[in-house]
Amino acid sequence: MLKSLIVEGGALRGVFSTGLLDGFLEHRFNPFDFYIGVSSGASNIAAYLAEMPGRNAKIYLDYSLRPEFINYLRFLRGGHLLDLDWLWEITIREIRLDLQAIYSRQKNFIAVLSDVQTGRVCYKTTGPHDLEQTLKASSAMPLVFRGYPEVDGRAYADGGLSDPLPVNAAITMGAGKIMVVRSRTRTYLKRRSIFDEILKHHLRGYPLLRKAVDLRIERYNESVRLIRKPPPGVEIIEVCPPDGFRASRLSRDRAVLEEGYELGRSAALQAVENWG
Repeated sequence: MLKSLIVEGGALRGVFSTGLLDGFLEHRFNPFDFYIGVSSGASNIAAYLAEMPGRNAKIYLDYSLRPEFINYLRFLRGGHLLDLDWLWEITIREIRLDLQAIYSRQKNFIAVLSDVQTGRVCYKTTGPHDLEQTLKASSAMPLVFRGYPEVDGRAYADGGLSDPLPVNAAITMGAGKIMVVRSRTRTYLKRRSIFDEILKHHLRGYPLLRKAVDLRIERYNESVRLIRKPPPGVEIIEVCPPDGFRASRLSRDRAVLEEGYELGRSAALQAVENWG
């Protein structure tokens, strides 16, 4: 029976999962056969597999709060709201992932991408030669980042547009025991928002990707239902931020992010025990 770890994205809400995964490193907990990450969740898995505790905490608590990354005035002038180009360049230069350590285990690390032209999901098996570019593509939310990173010659966008909670994908890949780390509290179900409508307008030149945005609400909620009622022979352990988790997609309050990180670290031991 294969065992899988899935980590949801959510931009700065991912501070919870990076705290949780740092807690797993402290407990030397890594029973998984393969890993699937979406957007910031994929980047958090990368630091976990590299065994670099605190690496992504620095991203959330330092780099993400700098004006070079989030800049509303730049956005209103037609630039990036979240400058992934800057973030990737500075973190590769100053705190680069240990690529050799990530792939030394010879276990599949899959990042979820959304194909810009077809709107289809891509479950990209990463390697040391393309991981960093793939992670950027998986996090490239249209509108807030004004570009579509290319991987293997194709343009991609944030994986959360096409499969935000890839539970069914893990089952299809043979997983019989799955841990799903969410960036929302347990009661959360996705609902249509004003951001979805703005995003769809922004994507009017990419009709198939726009359709994926239209479908992602039901796809997300279907995945939550699957987590709660998996098929026979499949066990799913769900790990969520507790009620009162305050971090949002674009949190700028360091205290809120620190709190979210510590909530993740505090949840690690219970998650390990729930795994059994």
